[in-house]
Amino acid sequence: MADTFTAQMTLSPAGFWRVYVVLFGVPEWPEHSWGRIAPIPTVVERAEALASLGYEVAPGTEWEWIEYSELPDDPGSTVRLLAASSVLEVGA
Repeated sequence: MADTFTAQMTLSPAGFWRVYVVLFGVPEWPEHSWGRIAPIPTVVERAEALASLGYEVAPGTEWEWIEYSELPDDPGSTVRLLAASSVLEVGA
């Protein structure tokens, strides 16, 4: 059975949407940036970006969204969004 990984999508420090695959023990994770703030990348755009990185969303899974505070101890701070999905390496 193929290993599953986690793909996450969030705004980069520069303010652009990006998707990356979390890989432990490697210095740089595969990443794709759309170079835009809006609109949020569609499911199709995410699938295309993951494919360009050599991954695909695992069958039967969906993107899940969470929100978090930019400053964890300050409930009045800016809210950030993070999407995550299980992915598989293509051809693995």
